[in-house]
Amino acid sequence: MSDKLLDQLNEAQREAASCTEGPVMIIAGAGSGKTRTLTYRIAHLIELGVDPFSILALTFTNKAAGEMKERIISLVGAQAKNIWMGTFHSVFAKVLRFEADKLGYTRSFTIYDNDDSKSLITSIVKQLNLDPKAYNAGWVLNRISMAKSHLIGPEDYAQNPEIVQADVTAKKPDVAQIYAIYNKRLRNSMAMDFDDLLFNMNVLLRDCPDVLLKYQERFRYILVDEYQDTNFSQYLIVKKLAARYENICVVGDDAQSIYAFRGANIENIFNFKRDYPSLHLFKLEQNYRSTQNIVNAANSIISNNRDQIEKEIWTDNGQGNLLKLIKANDERDEGNKVADSIQNERLANDLDYKDFAILYRTNAQSRSIEEALRKMNIPYRIYQGLSFYGRKEIKDVLAYLRVVVNNHDDESLLRIINKPPRGIGMTSMDKIRIAANDNEVSLWTVMENLKDFGLDIMASTAQRIDTFVTMIKRFTSSLYDVDAYELARHIVAASGLQRHLLEDDDPENQNRIENIEELLNAVKEFCDKEDEITPDSGDEASGDIKTLDQFLQQVLLLTSEDKEKDDPDKVSMMTIHAAKGLEFPHVYVVGMEENLFPSFRSISSRPELEEERRLFYVAVTRAEKQLTLSYAQSRYQYGQQSFQELSRFVEEIDPRYIEVPSKRKSLPEPGQLPRAFFNAGKPKSAASSPRPAASSRRSVVHGPTAGNSPAEINKIQVGMTVEHNKFGRGKVTSVEGEGDSRKAIVFFEGVGQKQLLLKFAKLTIVE
Repeated sequence: MSDKLLDQLNEAQREAASCTEGPVMIIAGAGSGKTRTLTYRIAHLIELGVDPFSILALTFTNKAAGEMKERIISLVGAQAKNIWMGTFHSVFAKVLRFEADKLGYTRSFTIYDNDDSKSLITSIVKQLNLDPKAYNAGWVLNRISMAKSHLIGPEDYAQNPEIVQADVTAKKPDVAQIYAIYNKRLRNSMAMDFDDLLFNMNVLLRDCPDVLLKYQERFRYILVDEYQDTNFSQYLIVKKLAARYENICVVGDDAQSIYAFRGANIENIFNFKRDYPSLHLFKLEQNYRSTQNIVNAANSIISNNRDQIEKEIWTDNGQGNLLKLIKANDERDEGNKVADSIQNERLANDLDYKDFAILYRTNAQSRSIEEALRKMNIPYRIYQGLSFYGRKEIKDVLAYLRVVVNNHDDESLLRIINKPPRGIGMTSMDKIRIAANDNEVSLWTVMENLKDFGLDIMASTAQRIDTFVTMIKRFTSSLYDVDAYELARHIVAASGLQRHLLEDDDPENQNRIENIEELLNAVKEFCDKEDEITPDSGDEASGDIKTLDQFLQQVLLLTSEDKEKDDPDKVSMMTIHAAKGLEFPHVYVVGMEENLFPSFRSISSRPELEEERRLFYVAVTRAEKQLTLSYAQSRYQYGQQSFQELSRFVEEIDPRYIEVPSKRKSLPEPGQLPRAFFNAGKPKSAASSPRPAASSRRSVVHGPTAGNSPAEINKIQVGMTVEHNKFGRGKVTSVEGEGDSRKAIVFFEGVGQKQLLLKFAKLTIVE
């Protein structure tokens, strides 16, 4: 029966699933049936007589664990319910409850979430009379979390000179003391934070040999999904548990390691053979998801990474369409062109909206795409996230703008009264609300006339309320004197919202700041357009000025919710990180520009740049039938229209697999117009701008351009020193093929080895 079960797998999958003893690593390329192989491997173990209670399967989401267990039950029956399967945190929280007394806890210990932890840290900072701005709770918690994920407790933290010096340099020398008190308070409260679940599991296995032996005996077969995403703490737990029998199977793909910012360590998968020299290695290289063109394009992209496990993904699927490249003038034009393309593809090929997905590097990019889809009545949903205008930080800013336009907007006022914190508590606001209700007036009316209502509010709080009212009045007085963008930017700055986010080092705050900047970009675009003011808008603006109330009217129309029932036939929109593990027939990856994708934070570090390239690889391999990339030649950033340069990742796609816009050669090449032309106002004409040096120009898939003088294809020989307009000087180490198919492998100084199709490489012979 077991052989019959495995007959449902391909040869590579079958070999991996049937190798049940000893250390096994399964490198599973995108779309290669990883989950299927892991599911059948566990089912095969049970059919061989392995007790399900002795199988530990660790995943990164409870959803993945639940779906996998259901599939195993369908294959081998209800006995599969006894498998220990779940996320690292859920499984080891269960173990810790069983063994809590060994660590001095009760089995009913509480697990603190981030808000609980931040609140506790805030009280400790107050207790120590430290500056709450310097010792922001989010920043301190991130510091403690970093320490715990590397198994550094409070004592080790305080005794580590490098860590202590880093805190001193950051002008936060008391973090070690806060950490010590924080952990003591947790223990006194019989509580663990999220990081403690893994930290204390390591402590349990380290300090209690009998417990370690107990679970080594219990978990005789260990399987870990997405092994490339494990951190140091997770790696060590698995290594200890597997040490007795070494029946450990890890499944993953180094090319899809994209979570370093969460602590994932790609070295864990690279070093697995070092940890287990008797390793059985299997590679799942057949892609069942995508067309040949998409698979080949993905291979050509990831081949540029130096650190990787060698593999060649292939597919028996049809050749499929070439990748498409959309060139847009700006992000607004990009949104319109993507929306047009989706509508055209849908109608021409009788497709559903759910067949399409739009992926982006940052959440802030969704705004212009959303607006374009709305204009064309294309239904969409934001996957694993909120609509741009529904995000908390955006709603906070819009609430400020709405109160400035209408001081009596009670709901918006309540939202912003203590954002950022200004010492106006809910007790005082409750008294104001009661007075407003009793007198049938707005909250604003009461706040503006506190003395007349005779409320029992502390003098200091009354002063803060007066300061807030004065600030809003000052904003309102400028409503029709300055344009919407100037006033909105002033409100964001003067209100303290942006400053508060900058001072709080919560890692998510950078995204929130970028989202606020994107909202301001939307206001700027609104002001720059010539067709916004309608004759019957009833505005009080003088001349051509576009005011804040007009902008809010537009936003109100954009954000009004559809009252119909949710329709699953919608275009999916999400970040690339959120798209991992998903697939769609048609995928659009937008914003393919330098400093956006790859991110400007990654381009100065090879490991970070390689992670960005892996992220692009993940994006490409989400597509089943058609992949479309888009980029904008200019984009609003911080209220300025700045020139954008085409992403290097697009250039790395083998030109045989991508189709470029037919009129591209007649348009300015990326890099041709200096950034100053855009920063100084309206760009000057391309004809009047000087051409930059060849090394600053970029090309996607075109042949030689005037002035570059590349060597003829057949003149390039092994041993020659050549120069490339992007990679610089290098030495030819290999040449193969003839005519248009002739390729060369060139080693470039400071860049590494590159395989180039000479027809497009534009190499110049130096010597």
